[in-house]
Amino acid sequence: MGPTDIKDGHYMDVDQHPHIGLSTLTYMLEGEIMHRDSIGTHQRISPGSINLMVAGKGVTHTERTPKDLRGNGVFTAHGYQIWIALPKDFEDIEPEFHHFEAKDLPTWQNEGAQFQLIAGKGYDYTSPVPVHSELFMLDIKTEHRYELHIKGELNGEIGICIVKGAIEACENHITEGNMLVSKTDDSCSIVLLSETHIILFGGEPFEEERYIYWNFVSTSKEKIEAAKIRWQQHDFPKVPYDDSYVPLPKA
Repeated sequence: MGPTDIKDGHYMDVDQHPHIGLSTLTYMLEGEIMHRDSIGTHQRISPGSINLMVAGKGVTHTERTPKDLRGNGVFTAHGYQIWIALPKDFEDIEPEFHHFEAKDLPTWQNEGAQFQLIAGKGYDYTSPVPVHSELFMLDIKTEHRYELHIKGELNGEIGICIVKGAIEACENHITEGNMLVSKTDDSCSIVLLSETHIILFGGEPFEEERYIYWNFVSTSKEKIEAAKIRWQQHDFPKVPYDDSYVPLPKA
């Protein structure tokens, strides 16, 4: 999400929309968002904090610029929302919502690099954010050139998102705004240049194939088709006191 300038009269207003079969993990670097959902959650998310919404069998939510930030000048909104597929046996659980402040998450330093474990397990730490599969998400910032060793520290497939600065990997120089996916599970090593900020995320892949249509994720095409009909017929649970509705997109 962004970075983008939120100006007077041009705010973030993501109307009521549904999800099934996944968790959405929202992590803000700058700016703030107000989250509301159909299980009654009303939660503001600020820089460094985490919102985890487990959709399970079905949830709806909205994401908007908080009222007190409207009409008060320009501010920057910048963050990430990671969609996490749920294991097959958890696809139909009741929806959940969890919020954690930055101070709740494991943090440590190593040779000028600052680490924060956002979710999952890594580097002998475990995040308090409740997840349903083996995964990880880390925020890493460097002051100086730093060689990051991953082998034996993180398990599974690895995505490397360069938020700021640049890295060196496999004799390539990659700058901010790009994302890499390691072809060698949990064994790669990269060099972060000075003043670089990256996010690592990944985990153990599932055995079953996943299907996706709009905001619906499932191991079953039939469940996705059923969710499409439910949304068109307005049969999903509603966000309290919100009549907005995002129509199902055409294929």
